[in-house]
Amino acid sequence: MLKRIMTTKGLPYFAVGKVVKGFGRGSKDLGIPTANFPDEVVNNLPEEISTGVYYGWAKVDDGLVYKMVMSIGWNPYFKNIKKSMETHIINAYGMDFYGSQLKVCITGYIRPEMDFKTLDDLISTIKNDIETAKTRLEEIEMRTFKDHSFFQNETESDKTMNGECSH
Repeated sequence: MLKRIMTTKGLPYFAVGKVVKGFGRGSKDLGIPTANFPDEVVNNLPEEISTGVYYGWAKVDDGLVYKMVMSIGWNPYFKNIKKSMETHIINAYGMDFYGSQLKVCITGYIRPEMDFKTLDDLISTIKNDIETAKTRLEEIEMRTFKDHSFFQNETESDKTMNGECSH
């Protein structure tokens, strides 16, 4: 599995930023809430991180580290004109956390960005992506990133750094 990570250029990829309001569709239209990064984090993605669906680990503020699945791109179904990084944390929070610090470690790639004929097709595919992420993150090579030093106490560099960090 570690070979699969290393063959996906740019992974693992670490990012940190404040959660901002997105398009408001995750919870309302899809029933799958997402935490969105601000433009400066999205704009710092390296070229080798192409649009698509990824998986990895996420932490909000000083909370626990949870599995996540992330969509990076323009969401063709909704015809977005702005690229986004939308993180679905696989945990029931029951509340919004706008303004909170979100840290993610993207460890793997699921699929390219796609368009869908219906909203139901989109929702079904996202649910499959979530199940794929859950399964892959159980692999030993993936679980090691859950305890990565990146998720430990905040350092001065965490406030401004977006991108790869040493591991």
